[in-house]
Amino acid sequence: MRFVVVTGMSGGGKRTALKLLEDAGFYCVDNLPVSLVEKFVELIAMPGSEISKVALGLDVRADQNFTDATRILEQLKEKGYKFEILFMDSDDSALIKRYKETRRVHPLAADGRVEDGIHKERKILETIRKNSDYVIDTSNLLVRELKEELDRIFVQNEEYNSLMVTVMSFGFKHGIPADADLVFDVRFLPNPYYIDELRPLSGNDKPVSDYVMNCEASRIFLDKLADMVSFLIPNYILEGKNQLVVSIGCTGGKHRSVTLANALYQRLEQSEEYGVRIEHRDIGKDAIRKKMNEVR
Repeated sequence: MRFVVVTGMSGGGKRTALKLLEDAGFYCVDNLPVSLVEKFVELIAMPGSEISKVALGLDVRADQNFTDATRILEQLKEKGYKFEILFMDSDDSALIKRYKETRRVHPLAADGRVEDGIHKERKILETIRKNSDYVIDTSNLLVRELKEELDRIFVQNEEYNSLMVTVMSFGFKHGIPADADLVFDVRFLPNPYYIDELRPLSGNDKPVSDYVMNCEASRIFLDKLADMVSFLIPNYILEGKNQLVVSIGCTGGKHRSVTLANALYQRLEQSEEYGVRIEHRDIGKDAIRKKMNEVR
């Protein structure tokens, strides 16, 4: 029997993960009182049980002590029960945004600020996070990408990639991404914006990418950038980092940064040691702004 304990930060995607695991054939149970966990495990592990894959959701709630949950898990381990711990995480800013959007009350901040509840919860979950087999940071993940990661771990049984690398293009005039770990400025490269036929296109279009990459400085920059990031990633994994955002910026985030971000992504996606995704944050913002001005 494969037994997965799904826990993590409130708003980090635990319930979404349970739903996806259920779709993958797991028998899922959520919000089970801590006092019943041990009995539940004993029942599903009985000889003759038809259940082969189980996912149990555990979360922090104001009405029960999470220390009891970690103690029970230790007792189960001592009794010989095998289980894996999946920890769903997200950075504070993403969690706060999700709570604001859903207007939900944080379980540890019923009478206070969401931020205070998040800080309390991180402290409570610190130990179980360190002992987790898998930590997935959902700050920048789409549900589709989370499904792919869970399928890879729990369906295809492939090796878990502890680090998710996001290659992000952006425009400096729209601001540097708040969650960027590494920021690179490519405004020194020739700008396709000043070529009339290239201006309406983006770095996703071949004429623009060819124009940018035909510049020798672009190719040298890409080689040096890919080499440095490839050197850094294994060291970030050793340090325990779960998410790395590599941000590449030009003026508007439409031409040069998109081209270089795509090129770096193509270099990095060949590795199986980590997950990689790409995001073009500002690629359509100028078009939206122009349309709004026309309406006015």
